[in-house]
Amino acid sequence: MSAGPRLRVGVVSAGRVGAVLGAALTRAGHEVVAVSAVSDASLRRAEELLPGVPVRPPDEVADAADLIVLAVPDDVLPGLVRGLVATNSLRSGQILVHTCGAHGAAVLEPAAELGVLTLALHPAMTFTGRAEDVERLATACVAVTAPEDEAAWNVGEVLALELGGEPVRVLERSRRLYHAALSHGANHLITLVDEAADLLRQAGIEIPDRVLAPVLSASLDNALRFGDRGLTGPVSRGDLSTIRAHLGSLRATAPEMVAGYVAMAKRTADRAEKAGLLDARTATEVHEALDEEQR
Repeated sequence: MSAGPRLRVGVVSAGRVGAVLGAALTRAGHEVVAVSAVSDASLRRAEELLPGVPVRPPDEVADAADLIVLAVPDDVLPGLVRGLVATNSLRSGQILVHTCGAHGAAVLEPAAELGVLTLALHPAMTFTGRAEDVERLATACVAVTAPEDEAAWNVGEVLALELGGEPVRVLERSRRLYHAALSHGANHLITLVDEAADLLRQAGIEIPDRVLAPVLSASLDNALRFGDRGLTGPVSRGDLSTIRAHLGSLRATAPEMVAGYVAMAKRTADRAEKAGLLDARTATEVHEALDEEQR
């Protein structure tokens, strides 16, 4: 149940994130009074996760709510805020929250000028838009960014807790770096894993996910527990013959992956040297072997 007063919540829009957060706020004891949804997929999510909630245009959603959740793409957000201000859909005393990772609270400044309390709340997890995401929020951190006002920070932290997550303060000036870190780790990880699976298929492995799952799970655990000291493999050992063999196989089989392998191997060598796993001479030799590929 909600630790604070019951709020009338409006969700714009019922995408994978918005519908789930609306359901989480309902579970916390608030009342979702309106939601916006346009596509068939968002309408379906609204029906499944927010049953009985009226579907309204964004300006009507905002007008009906005490707490407005803007769960729209990064590039859409600034225009949406300006539109809500222009249609007089916002008023002093409301709480306006957006869920974009790359933006802080400054993007909501047009609303703040009206006396609206503005916040950026970004759950650090991936969303499927299904009911199980509500439960998964309990394992996630929620990045909170607020104007330089302690009351606003406190409201953001309470809302993060009510969603089920652990609040983490991220300053306005650090918001883009925070989001770059998550994107680099989570999004690029999927690309890396999928490319590894493609290579295994080309090697004749029919169940690449079964082969990869144990080693990738162990690698992720080691990275989170030990940092760079958890590095393993030919680059961290300075095994030049194996590195050259890898590059030869990639050139012959998947030349589009060579540049990515080289870039990641160089970063791995640098981090291995800094962690004391590679001496300076061997690290230089690894770089030279990798540079041979680019000549």
